[in-house]
Amino acid sequence: MKRLVLAWAATAVAATGAGVAGLGLLGNGLTGASSHVLSEPEVRAALATATSRAIATPTGSPARPRQEKLIRSAGGTVVASCDGDRVTLRSWSPAQGYAVDGVEPGPARETKVEFEPEEGDEIELTIACSGGRPAARPTS
Repeated sequence: MKRLVLAWAATAVAATGAGVAGLGLLGNGLTGASSHVLSEPEVRAALATATSRAIATPTGSPARPRQEKLIRSAGGTVVASCDGDRVTLRSWSPAQGYAVDGVEPGPARETKVEFEPEEGDEIELTIACSGGRPAARPTS
């Protein structure tokens, strides 16, 4: 019985050691101490690069790049994109104390999202494309 317990303990120690070594090889270690926290300009640059790669079109396609924008309101945030004069809501998230009451995500000439608070008046955002970029006008 003691041999079985010792064998199990030795196997557990070996497996843990192999896992820690594997994490070390990945560059983050067990606690992630070697990770780098990005500054705000680094995040913006990374997002700009990722966005330009994500919306690239095949060679020979005469398509315009999609313009995306984060729109903030007291009721929540929305990510919208324009393709010509058509707007599409990509995501929406209510602020703390609010819930999403209704969404018209598009694509359309105009989209809407309604954020309803626990108390008080709801916030409705109407979003359309202006100059190829999403623009919101709050209507309460």
